[in-house]
Amino acid sequence: MKSLASSIALVSILWTSGAYAADSFPTKRVLSLEAATRVAAAAQAEATRRGSTVVIAVVDDGGHLILLHRLDDTQVASVEVGIGKARTAAIFRRPSKEFEDQIRSGRVAALALPGATPLQGGIPRVVDAQVIGAIGVSGNTPQEDEDIAKVGAAALR
Repeated sequence: MKSLASSIALVSILWTSGAYAADSFPTKRVLSLEAATRVAAAAQAEATRRGSTVVIAVVDDGGHLILLHRLDDTQVASVEVGIGKARTAAIFRRPSKEFEDQIRSGRVAALALPGATPLQGGIPRVVDAQVIGAIGVSGNTPQEDEDIAKVGAAALR
């Protein structure tokens, strides 16, 4: 009986001290609204500098939209494309261009990947080897979209 009471007391102490919780639940970095705003602002400044009309989408690590900027005179079709590029980069943990390159090189099966938008312009944001979100840019040439997205992603240092 004393052994059972001692065990219960030990578990109680460990549980309330956080020792058990720290081992069971790893820390996860997240992309906050404030950080997403910095990413979008940097991308927008780069787009403005270039005279580009683009959509800028920032998503969390699950590909869910946090922030969307549609610059003046940007085509409406770029809204869904920008979101798709960002979502692709986040959920597949790599630039969306990699899927476009696969298709260009003959791997058309990449078109069937659920949730993938195989177009250049989506860049994941990695912190401490962990994807915390992504940015997608759409509206201009594929290379220009990606270059603007890279500037946005680099805003988080």
